[in-house]
Amino acid sequence: MAQNRIASGIVMVPCFLLGSAFFSTAIWGDAASGNRPLAVGMGALLVLAGGLALLIQGDPPETQQDPVTKPDDPG
Repeated sequence: MAQNRIASGIVMVPCFLLGSAFFSTAIWGDAASGNRPLAVGMGALLVLAGGLALLIQGDPPETQQDPVTKPDDPG
């Protein structure tokens, strides 16, 4: 099954948003002082997953060529 660009966007956007929320909690949150390494790790994993969803592309769609209008051999 080929990967869909819309599906990868649906995965990428929440991963980036949640990852940045974890990063900002680790940086600015005084309540997260004990869990700061966990928040940084979770943020890094989510941003990495979002980046992989963006970078991993599926196969190009398979289209059938009409031999009359688009022949494979131009000669």
